Amino acid sequence: MGMTLPAPTPAPAKPAQRRSDAGMLRLSQRDIDGLILTAEHTAAPYDLLAAALRVEPARLRAIMGRWRRIGFAATGRIGPGPAWCWLTREGMDATGLGYPPGRPPLPRLDHLRAVLAARLWLQATPAYIQGQPWWQSERRIHRKGPYAGTHRPDAEIHWPSTPDCPFPGQVWALEVELTAKHSDRTAQIMSELTAPGGYDRAVYLTAPRARGVLTRCAHALPADTPVDIWNLPTYAYHLGT
Repeated sequence: MGMTLPAPTPAPAKPAQRRSDAGMLRLSQRDIDGLILTAEHTAAPYDLLAAALRVEPARLRAIMGRWRRIGFAATGRIGPGPAWCWLTREGMDATGLGYPPGRPPLPRLDHLRAVLAARLWLQATPAYIQGQPWWQSERRIHRKGPYAGTHRPDAEIHWPSTPDCPFPGQVWALEVELTAKHSDRTAQIMSELTAPGGYDRAVYLTAPRARGVLTRCAHALPADTPVDIWNLPTYAYHLGT
């Protein structure tokens, strides 16, 4: 006659172990890169920030939502074109950069966008990819004091002293021009940036309406003056509505 065995008593469930980082904020390298980029440029429009982080617009909106939820950023449509992102006090503190946080001023939006666009364009050039220079923002330049003379450029490009770098050890001044300055002032800045003891090269990325003055001033300098004038990429200007 068979024997009926009682059903085994299930073992008590093992309590789930609490993660050592539970409750702590976890940021990806993409988050860190984006927060630092936004801090260095004061603010960033969505389309250029998505390009910088190499994500699709939908993914960027999710990233922005997370930054807002943790209190690191604020976003909004504050001018023509796409929405913008800027860091809060908590976000700036997290980067450790110490720049003033907050919403960018309306008169600066066009310039802020153009400078970030110039950076993205330059970073995609073969020389930049090969040399891997360091971009120093205007905010960082301002904090350390003027590099040459009294004029502070919109950015500096520091080329490393490595064998495969196309411009080893050089430091370039980058200027972004959306509107034409007076020719006398433009010529003075060009001469100051490229004076002995100054920058190795001055690079101008310009809108069409400023190119004429820049070209005339550059041609009036000695022939060996290291000044380059290039067109801004089309995405330096407001796109969309």
